[in-house]
Amino acid sequence: MPIKITREEFHQIYIQGEDAVYALVEMLVQRYNKLEERVAILEARLSKDSHNSSKPPSSDLNRKTPQSLREKTGRRSGGQPGHEGHSLKQTATPDHIIEQHCTGTCDCGRDLSKAKVINLEKRQVIDLPEPKSETSEYRSDMVRCGCGALHTAPFPKGVEAPVQYGPNIRSVLVYLSQYQLLPQKRLTEAMVDLFDVHISEGTVNKAIQETYDRLEATELAIKEAILDSPVVHGDETGMYVAGKRIWQHTLGTSLHTYFFCHGNRGKAALRDDGTLAGYVGRLMHDGWMSYFDIDCRHAFCNAHHLRELVFLAEKCQQRWADTMIKLLCHIKKTVDRAKAAGRKQLAPHTLHIYRKRYESIVACGARANPMNTTGRTPGSRGRIKQTPARNMLDHLATYADETLVFMYDFNVPFDNNTSERDLRMSKVKQKISGCFRSMFGAQAFCRIRGYVSTVRKHGVNVFDQLVMCFDPSVERLVLLP
Repeated sequence: MPIKITREEFHQIYIQGEDAVYALVEMLVQRYNKLEERVAILEARLSKDSHNSSKPPSSDLNRKTPQSLREKTGRRSGGQPGHEGHSLKQTATPDHIIEQHCTGTCDCGRDLSKAKVINLEKRQVIDLPEPKSETSEYRSDMVRCGCGALHTAPFPKGVEAPVQYGPNIRSVLVYLSQYQLLPQKRLTEAMVDLFDVHISEGTVNKAIQETYDRLEATELAIKEAILDSPVVHGDETGMYVAGKRIWQHTLGTSLHTYFFCHGNRGKAALRDDGTLAGYVGRLMHDGWMSYFDIDCRHAFCNAHHLRELVFLAEKCQQRWADTMIKLLCHIKKTVDRAKAAGRKQLAPHTLHIYRKRYESIVACGARANPMNTTGRTPGSRGRIKQTPARNMLDHLATYADETLVFMYDFNVPFDNNTSERDLRMSKVKQKISGCFRSMFGAQAFCRIRGYVSTVRKHGVNVFDQLVMCFDPSVERLVLLP
């Protein structure tokens, strides 16, 4: 509430003596300091965007051009000298050959159609055939034996209804819905425009259900492969089901992706899922404390660190933060050069220098940002609130091993971009289609999307693998090697 003191009230305080005036001034100074601190917090909150925090780019109000943390190389963008270009090449086995013959007459009057062919010039046009559906009719003979018994020839496996859609059409439905993220209404319109096939949304849902059921064993294989990996990336993001917020979690490696959804963001979700139960490798994440419930080694995403340090350097004028940014980027560049040269680790002397430099920067920042020990509100309990700079310094000091592990172990990457890339399309899905209508829709998206992501990481055609989900000759869909 605002403080209002009339002239008469101040006069009454004044005549009470110097101590009363001093008490009033002290109270006003305290109130001023609190308001100034609150204004600074609010200004800092408003100044956060995607380039200096973990906020998504879509939340930026007046987004400025992000400042790249990469060092300039002096080279132009695009292909570099010596880079082998790629262009359209003619095939030796064209599907159709259309011959063009000379007609008319030469200037001399002779008929060109009767002239001798001395050479051929070839030009090829790559195009798609006219997209249209084809109907295959299966006719099963019914015969009567001499004894009077009737016999009917069996239909092929998978041909069960009088009229049904084949595996290719159902695979297209799943591909466009779960991979290309088309809303169901636009998907049914696309099937009419492209293939002249009129499909209901119920048919789309049935195809998704079939794919979900067929991928159950494959999902278990993906989880086992992740559990056997020396480094696993973990992350989570919010998603909505029928207007209610839940969380989509991901665990992944360079070759496998697993998604699951849960109503909880924290350790309850990881405990109920159970994939990482007994995991003994290293878990890469953004420092969310719930991950520490997993009894394994940990690694922190330095992309998150860089964004937080950018905020401290730009908005809080913390010089040590800019120095730490340069150090982390320099270490990453050194590690990348060592990997490119085929080395397995950095020299011990180099590691010692980088570690001492890291600790020196943290110590310098701590001297400039002493811990607040007197800011506790009377009657309050718990940890005394610290400045963002001090919190970051405490984090870097406490988790120095988890922050710098990428320079000790080359199997551990610099950041957690693997998981962030895996989750990115889930946000795009909801921006296009809104929330999921049911929990099953979210669960099906997680399982199918995890499989598609895994297929992509293996460099295999996604559509071909989805067709296998509807191939009745495939008894059990197995994971790619």
